[in-house]
Amino acid sequence: MAPSKKTSAPTADRPVLLLLDGHSLAYRAYYALKEADLRTTTGQPTGAVQGFTSMLINTLRDERPTHVAVAFDVSRQTFRTEKFPEYKANRSASPDDFKSQVGLIDELLAALGITVLRKEGFEADDLIATLTTAAAADGYEVRILTGDRDSLQLVTDDVTVLYPKRGVSDLSRFTPAAVEEKYELTPQQYPDFAALRGDPSDNLPSMPGVGEKTAAKWIREFGSLTDLVERAGEVKGKAGETLRAHLEQVQMNRVLTELVRDVPLETTPADLAWASEGDPEAVYQLFDTLEFSKSMRDRVAPLLASEAGAEVADAVAIKGTVLGVGELAGWLAANASGAASTEGPGAGTTGATGVAVNGTWGRGGGDVSGLAFASADGDAAYVDLTQLDPADEAALAAWLADPARPKVLHDAKGPMLALAARGFTLAGVVADTALEAYLVQSGRRSFELEPLAEEVLGRRLAAGDTEQGTLFADEGAEAERQMGAAHAVLDLAEALREKLVESGAERLLTDIELPLVGVLAEMEQAGIAIDTPLFDALEKDFTSQANKQVDQARAAAGVETLNLGSPKQLQEVLFENLDMPKTKKIKTGYTTDADALAWLQVQTQHPFLDHLLRWREVNRLKTVVEGLSKSVSADHRIHTTYNQMIAATGRLSSVDPNLQNIPIRTVEGQQIRKAFVAGPGYEALMTADYSQIEMRIMAHLSEDAGLIEAFTSGEDLHNTVASKVFEVAAGDVSAEHRRRIKAMSYGLAYGLSAFGLSQQLGIETSEASKMMDDYFQRFGGVRDYLHEIVVHARATGYTETMFGRRRYLPDLASDNRQRREMAERMALNAPIQGSAADIIKVAMIRVRDALKKEDLRSRMLLQVHDELVLEVAPGEAATVEQLVRREMAGAADLRVPLDVSVGMAANWADAAH
Repeated sequence: MAPSKKTSAPTADRPVLLLLDGHSLAYRAYYALKEADLRTTTGQPTGAVQGFTSMLINTLRDERPTHVAVAFDVSRQTFRTEKFPEYKANRSASPDDFKSQVGLIDELLAALGITVLRKEGFEADDLIATLTTAAAADGYEVRILTGDRDSLQLVTDDVTVLYPKRGVSDLSRFTPAAVEEKYELTPQQYPDFAALRGDPSDNLPSMPGVGEKTAAKWIREFGSLTDLVERAGEVKGKAGETLRAHLEQVQMNRVLTELVRDVPLETTPADLAWASEGDPEAVYQLFDTLEFSKSMRDRVAPLLASEAGAEVADAVAIKGTVLGVGELAGWLAANASGAASTEGPGAGTTGATGVAVNGTWGRGGGDVSGLAFASADGDAAYVDLTQLDPADEAALAAWLADPARPKVLHDAKGPMLALAARGFTLAGVVADTALEAYLVQSGRRSFELEPLAEEVLGRRLAAGDTEQGTLFADEGAEAERQMGAAHAVLDLAEALREKLVESGAERLLTDIELPLVGVLAEMEQAGIAIDTPLFDALEKDFTSQANKQVDQARAAAGVETLNLGSPKQLQEVLFENLDMPKTKKIKTGYTTDADALAWLQVQTQHPFLDHLLRWREVNRLKTVVEGLSKSVSADHRIHTTYNQMIAATGRLSSVDPNLQNIPIRTVEGQQIRKAFVAGPGYEALMTADYSQIEMRIMAHLSEDAGLIEAFTSGEDLHNTVASKVFEVAAGDVSAEHRRRIKAMSYGLAYGLSAFGLSQQLGIETSEASKMMDDYFQRFGGVRDYLHEIVVHARATGYTETMFGRRRYLPDLASDNRQRREMAERMALNAPIQGSAADIIKVAMIRVRDALKKEDLRSRMLLQVHDELVLEVAPGEAATVEQLVRREMAGAADLRVPLDVSVGMAANWADAAH
């Protein structure tokens, strides 16, 4: 049967009850998505909960129920196992990966306001049968979503079973006619048929030689199992003998197959009323914790638009006006001249104007066609920027550039770039709702305005029509949407600012993230100049090297044709032709990923692996150069895009293209960096970075006297630490000592375990563990700090940087060891990495402001991890170097000095130090 989407809307006199068999559906989702191995970054499996959620969203959307409940099994011990101990005895224990997800499904249902039912001694489908019977008697239409065909016995004109045919998305709708079409039996006859057929999944024995066709034929011929048993002697041949020999088991099967319709429940169908009255914020927070996709958020959003949310949207109806030519200056003067408040929750937003930009941006520029404004008193306006007269344009330019006219935007950097492309300067941004949401909940996947408005405000941006009529005079949908967005950012800013105050993160917004928006916009707009011919030469060279490695790899493997990018062909060469040790077993054979190949190379030292690994590296470099070449704009510069809202630690990310993944320590990486040069009108590039900033932050936070002394003594850090740990004179510290200490010191800042250290250094775990013990004996403050940070995080649920940036880690309380240990590593890592990210951001703001204050032409172009790249104007080198050293060193007050290294040359590679 083809699934049908056609449903009828429930009416007041015909409510619709949707009942779901939780365990059945969750198991189906688990196995449907098992091969995908869906997990969060902390290792929590999510396949079952993702599949269940997807099926639930689809069903709620398509069936539009007024009442909902989900029933779960409690255990395998039920009245059926008392009657027949072998019942379901063939089933293995639930996989741990599945068990860890059932609680998450419970959390989801609670957040959605959906009732969950369990009853000791009964199965989920018994609870469903009981509620179905009661609901049908009360005039409900009942729809049952289940993967258990025993529920087909409940089908009537009032009861439909929705049965997943494949996976979790393809449903069959079983009405009485559909049951008869498939089985040529009525729903009432189905359990008789099932008893004859047996059910291997429930360990109900079948009869040898009696299949579904024979069982169905007997029920059709005799009418029921009862009549068949009474007249069993009439069944001829070997099949009749088999039937008579198994009558006792068949009758037991029938008892076990019958669903119980009178389970003593305290819940009635009326108690299951559901009208989207869950907790949207809890739903979205769970989605973010589980790292669900944006599409999943978009699909659930309409279900969370509750009646209450609609009332809120109507209550704040906006008086919208599409401004004509010559009307903008007057509107701004009358409605957008307020001053920002400086006290209390929402400080900086009172009296502000919400602004929404209709435009596009990226690659350091953009375009804007219209602007919407919303004032706190509910007035809104939209202006088409292509229809401005000179007076309006001058008034708009003055208003946008005036820092005394407070403005609220969402993700302001893009609009800032788009407005700049039209010659406008945007100043006075006192709140950015995307950044506020990020600081409130850094782990979420999406910070787009529409889902945030629905989640936090219970409001849709396009208000549309109400019972009172259209909210806006304009009939253009885009103008209406933009005015709704402008008003939403005002309310959203106030709501989110209260949360920032509660979490102590308000200063992060006002002192770091908001000021950084303008800095990043200027950097993106400037871009960095490129030596295009050098890129072309590198691309040809890497292509030549890659082809050479292919030829040499084929020769080493003894094959004439081989695609090094084909896992299937690699498996054949490695494990069949060359008979190498087997790697980890995967669905398609044995893995050929980077770790596996590195392991094989150590084990075999085979030249084929040398060429294969070199081919992969050169091919990756070629891909990097190709991507960079395509990103060069008409001005011969690359304009990357920086994102403040990706990493939970606060680190900036670079995309389109990513300038943070160019190798820094390889010869090829340096060749690529040589193509980044000072542009016309500038004499050099300057690079400046912090030396060993993670270890300096570790010394500051741990207050370890030995580590602080190592930094303040002026000696080489790793030599000094190695000397103490290995108990040798500083002059006797070997290169191997230094290598091991460096790996461990930085590893501790990343939550490295003894096993991880052993893998990194190629030593036994016991040796790595002793090395760590020796380190902690000399640097006890570090040991105590690392222990205390996890204890504190487990007690509070979060870690915190020096600047108050929180990272929430709910998995610290997880019963799943893998998730808990991953969260502990994050707890060790977040304060140090997050503090480093905050310090470099402060440094960027200080450097940019100092350059402007001293009226220098030199400018900041790039931020890559802990490094800044500047373009130096002629005659300004000495001044800029002094300024950069001063401002970067003063970005934070640590117990050890912030050491800044500076270099200058014509290109990025040679400017390294």
